[in-house]
Amino acid sequence: MQRLNFSDARHLVARSALGQEWHLVDEVNGRSRADAINVLLKQIDNTPPPLPAMTPWSNIMRMSNHSNKGKRDARLQMGSESGLLKKWWINHLLTTKAPVQERMTLFWHNHFTSSFSKVQQPQIMHLQNQLLRDNAMGNFAVMLRKISRDPAMLVYLDGSLNKKGKPNENFARELLELFTLGRGHYTEKDIKAAAIAFTGWGADRDKGVFVYDAKENAGKRVRFLNKWVKSGDDVIDVLLKEHRTAEHIAEKFWHEYVSHNKAPAATIRKWGNVFRASNYHITTLLKEVLNSNEFWDAKYRGGLIKSPVDLVIGTLRSLPYAHPKADELVRVTQLLGQDLLDPPNVKGWPGGKQWIDTQTLLVRTSLLTKLTRHTPTSAQVAQKLPDTEGSKVVEWLLARKPALALPTTPGKLRLVKALVTDPAYQLK
Repeated sequence: MQRLNFSDARHLVARSALGQEWHLVDEVNGRSRADAINVLLKQIDNTPPPLPAMTPWSNIMRMSNHSNKGKRDARLQMGSESGLLKKWWINHLLTTKAPVQERMTLFWHNHFTSSFSKVQQPQIMHLQNQLLRDNAMGNFAVMLRKISRDPAMLVYLDGSLNKKGKPNENFARELLELFTLGRGHYTEKDIKAAAIAFTGWGADRDKGVFVYDAKENAGKRVRFLNKWVKSGDDVIDVLLKEHRTAEHIAEKFWHEYVSHNKAPAATIRKWGNVFRASNYHITTLLKEVLNSNEFWDAKYRGGLIKSPVDLVIGTLRSLPYAHPKADELVRVTQLLGQDLLDPPNVKGWPGGKQWIDTQTLLVRTSLLTKLTRHTPTSAQVAQKLPDTEGSKVVEWLLARKPALALPTTPGKLRLVKALVTDPAYQLK
């Protein structure tokens, strides 16, 4: 039975969790692939800390209705509270005992995108964030039905504006293009039909719940993907029976866990078939991906560019440096192009080479240099580093050979600083 060596263990943890924490790498080192994956994917409590107090939506509406100044004050209040929500998530990313599950929460946030800049209501953005967390390792079909009724999603994609006689196609379009089939696997007629089927679906923003107004539903059968449908649930039923839906999610997993490059068609068909056969159990697909030969292929190792969360949160979870304040980490991730709860558009963050340009590379370098600088507490940091030889530290922190010469003067802190600031550290 093939067992993981240290390099294998590091690869598995770095790709599936939040950074390559030593204790996780050590825990799976020497195990079989299947056993190591089961260890990482075991369910662990991922309850986030309590949410900071938020202003009720009814109060915001009263504030907005008084005057132009009231509207400005309401926007400022919501903006301030969205900042609290972002710091709340950053703190949970830093401290969760379930990094694999929380990474999947982040993955689904970039798949089922919503943005505070459009929704303008922290409470329902929080509800969506928790929905994604609760279902992150569960069942995709269940999550798809729940996200279609999610208040923040219905506001973000104008689902609440989808009325009888005046169908709004935004939600239907993104449901097909981004959430399930992918572009090129449906027609404009299918979008129009889906929009009609979803008429009457909306949200009560004050209570933060889904509402259905039968009077605003078109109440007629329409032809969608060559099937007759009458309701939004009928549309989802049809989509879940399409092979392409499972393959679209498999492609997203390929780019998240294996490579930024296009996946082999045969691999995606295989993964998609496994996913559909499991009735869309996300953990089943993830195990299939992590057990695949492609995931372990040497040509794909060290080929993924770390996202801002990978770089910032992964570094702080893996190394015993002092944590900057949450608001500073929010600003840094924003400067690096990953503003949590505010993705750039309905497609989310494109990732890959888009993560790095001349500006963001400077910010990345500045952050890592600042984290690793010598301070009065450096001796304490050195004591908390793993008790192992230098070559193992190199293998732990870098997915590829260092691009720059390593220091010749002894000292673990000096070596770690050189590795963290090496260009190869930007990869995983």
